[in-house]
Amino acid sequence: MEPPVDPRRGDAEDDASSPATRSLIKLAGWLFTEISLPKLIFAWTSLMLVPGLLLGAAPLVVTGWVDTLSGRITALAGFGSVLLLLLVAVVGFFGWRPLYRSAERSFWSLNALAIQPGYATSREALRHVVERFSARAGEPERRARLRALSAVGAAALLAVLAVGVIVLVWPSTRWTADFIDFARPNRLIRPALANAVVIVALYMAIASLSWGYADATMATPEDLGAFDLPAPGGPSWRVVHLSDLHVVGERYGFRIESGRRGPRGNGRLERILQRLAAMHAEEPIDLVMVTGDVTDAGRSAEWAEFLDRVWRYPELAERMLLLPGNHDLNIVDRANPARLDVPFSPVKQLRRLRTLSAMVTIQGERVRLVDRDRGVLGHTLAAAAARKQPLIRSLAETAKLGTAVQFATFWDSLFPLVMPPKDDEGLGVILLNSNAETHFSFTNALGLVSHEQEAALAAAVRQYPRASWIVALHHHVIEYPRPVRAFFERVGTALVNGSWFVRQLEPLGDRLVVMHGHRHVDWIGRCGSVRIVSAPSPVMIADEMAPSVFYLHRLSSGAGVRLRLAEPERITVPAGAPALAPVRQGADAMGWLSLP
Repeated sequence: MEPPVDPRRGDAEDDASSPATRSLIKLAGWLFTEISLPKLIFAWTSLMLVPGLLLGAAPLVVTGWVDTLSGRITALAGFGSVLLLLLVAVVGFFGWRPLYRSAERSFWSLNALAIQPGYATSREALRHVVERFSARAGEPERRARLRALSAVGAAALLAVLAVGVIVLVWPSTRWTADFIDFARPNRLIRPALANAVVIVALYMAIASLSWGYADATMATPEDLGAFDLPAPGGPSWRVVHLSDLHVVGERYGFRIESGRRGPRGNGRLERILQRLAAMHAEEPIDLVMVTGDVTDAGRSAEWAEFLDRVWRYPELAERMLLLPGNHDLNIVDRANPARLDVPFSPVKQLRRLRTLSAMVTIQGERVRLVDRDRGVLGHTLAAAAARKQPLIRSLAETAKLGTAVQFATFWDSLFPLVMPPKDDEGLGVILLNSNAETHFSFTNALGLVSHEQEAALAAAVRQYPRASWIVALHHHVIEYPRPVRAFFERVGTALVNGSWFVRQLEPLGDRLVVMHGHRHVDWIGRCGSVRIVSAPSPVMIADEMAPSVFYLHRLSSGAGVRLRLAEPERITVPAGAPALAPVRQGADAMGWLSLP
């Protein structure tokens, strides 16, 4: 007897979080019915309210301390007053640095959570509207002009809005305090929050204008147009660029985004590895770059499945480099985008731990951390992980909150990871973590490259002034010069400070190529002197029986152009659905499935 439904073909639950099968309105509606209100309140308090209080209270604490110190100096008389003066001075001396660091961290936390995403959203929203309603938006010169005007318009709009907020909130601010005020700290909560709003709004007004000007005057992204010829006689490298493999942990598992519209299981990954092994046997491959979203949801079974398959091909594993994508780190629940992690969640740190374990296994001895104090390359990733082995094991076995907080600090110190060039004029690779600090599946795709990572990247490049580089990250650094179907694609997946990051790379443009994934878009172009390679996903396709592709790039160095990018070789991955075992008659005459 045939079963009413074949579970190997999935059902509606496999499409629960899929934007390919459900509209964003439906996903958002489901989100609001499923979201945990206590978790949301706690997350908002931890991520926004507490940093705001710390930032706004900083000037009150400083002026209170100065007032007490100056008052004691004025009224100095007797041994007791001298001791009190020394005590206040010592407290201020040792407390200043923690106070400054706390205010600094709070400011940049609010900047990453609200200011930069706010500007990026406004800029892209304006561009999206203008390009949708402009009949000539597809013309390159017209597109460049519209992009510039949109950046200026968004910056002016935000600056005016910020000034309005300052005017509205200013009567509630207070910038000085007496020592006696701290006996009743509840009286300082409102002015501290008002101070934070004014500080953030003032920064937004100034920063948005500077960002808008910089975006309006920077080069417009464009198709590459012409590739380089390989440098005669110089060193060259064959680089395979893979991205967004979205490995699942079940034999018949569907991926979050595509749902039942995409391939089942990991058969296509196996065919990719088989093809790579055959290519390497014909002509050696120097590097296999995997730019994130290695797994579909960062689960242990998914990482185990990936590693099991890769280790069947050791000659590929020893040439592979990988970095984390948003699906590896920021997906909270495969089936429910309404779920969120509270800040400092041990579960989020466990996803990072699994990613770290895979990176140590694949490339631990070949990549190095940047010693940020000395500005040079330091320990290998394997050595850094070995030094933290007790912490790592404790997190894996107990997932305690204190251990999770310590591991989060360690994780933030890892990137960028650098595979140094083999000689002074060789090719090095810089691996970035471009994932924003999000705790919500619905906002998991946002990206951000921190200032600390950019500074460490610059230090690594300075150490090898004659080398060439691949700069690899997961998120697309700038919007492609082509129409966007949906606004969510433009904003919900953005690298919010991508324009800033491209400007930092501009002076090094002739020495590097940027490689990324994330959008599953097949594109090679440039923004000014920075060449950008976007990888398609060889598994995220709409039809299980359709072929997919990836690319083999040939890089070389020589006189003139430091790093040459030749026309890539397009590699086709054949289609093929997972074999379905026939339905067998069970011993209980139920006629259910016998799954091997």
